Amino acid sequence: MPEMPEVQGLVDFLRGRVTGLTIERVTVAAIAALKTYDPQVTALQGATVTGAARHGKFIDLSTGTEGADASPHLVFHLAKAGWLRWYDALPSTLIRPGKTPIALRVALSDGSGFDLTEAGTKKSLAVYVVRDPADVPGIARLGPDPLDPSFSRDDLAGLLAGRRTQIKGVLRDQSVIAGVGNAYSDEILHAAKMSPYALAATLDDADVDRLFAAMTATLTDAVSEASGKPPADLKDAKRRGMQVHGRRGEVCPVCGDTVRSVFFADNSLEYCATCQTGGKVLADRRLSRLLK
Repeated sequence: MPEMPEVQGLVDFLRGRVTGLTIERVTVAAIAALKTYDPQVTALQGATVTGAARHGKFIDLSTGTEGADASPHLVFHLAKAGWLRWYDALPSTLIRPGKTPIALRVALSDGSGFDLTEAGTKKSLAVYVVRDPADVPGIARLGPDPLDPSFSRDDLAGLLAGRRTQIKGVLRDQSVIAGVGNAYSDEILHAAKMSPYALAATLDDADVDRLFAAMTATLTDAVSEASGKPPADLKDAKRRGMQVHGRRGEVCPVCGDTVRSVFFADNSLEYCATCQTGGKVLADRRLSRLLK
């Protein structure tokens, strides 16, 4: 799933590439991906792109339409298996709904454009045409952005206080902290030397200090690595930067122990027992807990 750093990389790319261009055409190939009907998607046609922004894992393309009181925004969330495919010269081939991974195609005035695609059979990619990004329910529910300059260590401590929830789940909860998902929560917890099963409410001041420092450094470095890369290169950049996530069976680069996984119904987590759990191995089963 694209998370904050990759989404920010896409936003930076789009901001530099499409700002000032006119949207010539928007083709919806997967009607289930379109979550709004007012404004209609045709409201984007003829609008000029005025900017690109990120809200958590949502991408927001703002537009300006001459004479319009509230110009539409094209907002999308790539979900678990979605991606943006960029073309300097947009293909002219006809999109066949149901026969292609393409959910949406945007044609721009200089002949360029992009497709939103989604692999697999489980479709979760979401597209919205709205007057205000806050009209998107997922954006309205977002917690603070951990890379916002105003977000402090004490803010994090306040979010964690009283939560009898495993820290891995807290980091992934978009209503608590925006933009972090499965991969970067693994990376943050590894850098913080913290068990994914530690309860948020039990973290002491030193734990919160380590977690805040790890979160800030991990995300800042990943955003910096993504910056300036075209969409086609962002996934590989993400994989290269991972210390533990997606590296089951490999050597932990910090201590030399083996990176381990715990599998759940639809995902997994990766961790280093030596770095994070005092050497205790987390049980590899659906209802996982520390081995006694």
